[in-house]
Amino acid sequence: MSQTTTAVASKNTALASTQGTTSIADAVVSKIAGIAAREVTGVHALGGGAARAVGALRERIPGATTNHSQGISVEVGEKQAAVDITLTAEYGVAIADLAAGVRRNVITSVERMTGLDVTEVNIDVADVFIPSEDDGDDEPAKAPRVQ
Repeated sequence: MSQTTTAVASKNTALASTQGTTSIADAVVSKIAGIAAREVTGVHALGGGAARAVGALRERIPGATTNHSQGISVEVGEKQAAVDITLTAEYGVAIADLAAGVRRNVITSVERMTGLDVTEVNIDVADVFIPSEDDGDDEPAKAPRVQ
């Protein structure tokens, strides 16, 4: 192999070749990571308290779409990406197992869809969701105390 051929061959990657390069926006990686994180059983919601409140308001607007990037922060380079996730776990789920599952799913999805090497996925569990007793319809309606 000649020296020129070796240099060209080493430049050929999933995102760069002799025929051009592909760049991927932070928003693309953020959406992929957000969708992948939500797919894991035990993730109640993404984002901290304020982000979830704004997201809940946004979803009530007719015609509004879900923000798949909520709770996700990414840094994307030419060949690598790093992801930070803030989430709320469901009560009763082992948080270490949940974090491992989210990390695995995010890395697999981002690497498969973008060709980027995911160097790290940092997870911040900001809250635990506990279903309130008011949500269930299992209890019969109570009679009014005053007539």
